[in-house]
Amino acid sequence: MRFLVDRPVLLSVVSFACLWLCAWIGSSLLRKRLRAPTEFKADFVIILSASLTLLGLIIGFTFSMATSRYDLRKANEASEANAIGTEYVRADLLPSEDAERIRVLLKEYLQERIGFYTTASSGHAREISTRTEALQKDLWAATVAPLSSQQKPVLTLVVSGMNDVLNSQAYTQAAWINRIPTSAWLLLGMIAVLCNLMVGYNQRSSETERARFLAVLPLVVAVAFFLISDIDSPRGGVVRVTPQNLLLLSESLR
Repeated sequence: MRFLVDRPVLLSVVSFACLWLCAWIGSSLLRKRLRAPTEFKADFVIILSASLTLLGLIIGFTFSMATSRYDLRKANEASEANAIGTEYVRADLLPSEDAERIRVLLKEYLQERIGFYTTASSGHAREISTRTEALQKDLWAATVAPLSSQQKPVLTLVVSGMNDVLNSQAYTQAAWINRIPTSAWLLLGMIAVLCNLMVGYNQRSSETERARFLAVLPLVVAVAFFLISDIDSPRGGVVRVTPQNLLLLSESLR
């Protein structure tokens, strides 16, 4: 399931085909084999309307979950840029050699963070994470080294700023892992399948009109699935978090 969710275009195509097939099964096979009495039709329409309403509510709820996670990823990107920029300025509080060492490392670290946001490859992202962890160790070692020779209270600002840099990356990593649960996708897909079966069963148009009519709901749901998956997927979607603040910081440090 996660394979499809990380590929919004493929998810929309597969979901449209499956849902249209369900609608056709309801229209062709179920109507031929299950002949409901007349008094059942009114109750069936009520059930169908309630199911479609539930499908719409769950789609809206899931879309809200995706957008909130997207906003969180944007906010964390801004926090990372702010933490790195602040620590770059606070490096002036250290001795010149230590300050220059931290600035060089921060510039390398900044480029790695930009690469983390811009890459679409999960393998490349893992390589970036490995290099980021190594740089974090070097940054922390370079920050605490002056404290062994100088015990000035002002140096705690530099240590605190470096701690913010490291924490901001951890918050970003957690936000990128926080996705819509697979169980929610399965529930959404199951309700969509049942709704299309019932819509097909309730369909009473001619053969020519039926082919067009049965494709409407699957198309609408497939588009909704595409939007939700696209926003929820940090790397596989069209709507992605652009590291604007990190790029602006990189330009200013040059």
